[in-house]
Amino acid sequence: MATAAESSTAAVYSLFGDKEGLIGAVRDRAVAGLFRALAAAPNSEDPLADIYTLAAAYRRWGHGHSHLYSVLFGGVQSFKPSGVVGTDDPVRPLITAIDRAVTESVLDGEATAIAVSLWVTLHGLVTLELAGALDASTAEAAFRSAIHAMLRGWTAPAVLRSPRHDEPAP
Repeated sequence: MATAAESSTAAVYSLFGDKEGLIGAVRDRAVAGLFRALAAAPNSEDPLADIYTLAAAYRRWGHGHSHLYSVLFGGVQSFKPSGVVGTDDPVRPLITAIDRAVTESVLDGEATAIAVSLWVTLHGLVTLELAGALDASTAEAAFRSAIHAMLRGWTAPAVLRSPRHDEPAP
């Protein structure tokens, strides 16, 4: 790392303390970048569309920052949600959108459980994509179907029974 930065190892360690400090700083940069990407996702009148938009933003960020994604989720000082969502926590935009969907009775469940379900789904998909296990068309189809299925699984029964707004009434 020092060579790539055209610096000495001693200079790098004087800035970060040790290897773990350097990795921690990179992890913090990754957390901040993921938060900015999710916080920038637009909101609409449709809470499910907003959650899907956040999922797509997570996926785009993972693809655009695969090196930082691997630092966050690759096992070396990986990001571990504390259970308490801070103001710049990358899951805050997701929790906010899910809370809104639960409040509006669109999703039925506890927001943290829904967020974990979405994160597990997204993480699996993005990790497989970054590893090259899925070609582009398969990955896109898997993303759409997995996110829609996950959201349907948490959708409130009354919403599932109501006529879809994009289908004409009989």
